[in-house]
Amino acid sequence: MSTFTISDLAQRVHARATASATSSYTRQLIDKGVAHCARKLGEEAVECVIAAVNDDRDRLIAEAADLVYHLLVVLEARGVALAEVETALAGRTGMSGLAEKASRPPG
Repeated sequence: MSTFTISDLAQRVHARATASATSSYTRQLIDKGVAHCARKLGEEAVECVIAAVNDDRDRLIAEAADLVYHLLVVLEARGVALAEVETALAGRTGMSGLAEKASRPPG
């Protein structure tokens, strides 16, 4: 099992976001704006869903990796740290998923 974590990837995305666009795909994405980054995230989400529905395990793993990367790029582009998302997730662990979902405001 790999010791590479999503936190490691978030740190790498953050570092690459400050690199030159000539050497960093992450920087190129961010330079195109949040809307572009969000569209890429959506594309990866759809590809992930298709792989899951098609029961293509290897493709699902690859697309899930792309999805996580693009999510981190969107977070970086909006100045949201992974730690903030982790805090939100931790706050939900004290109740069931059904109770947590029911507690959210409509919309």
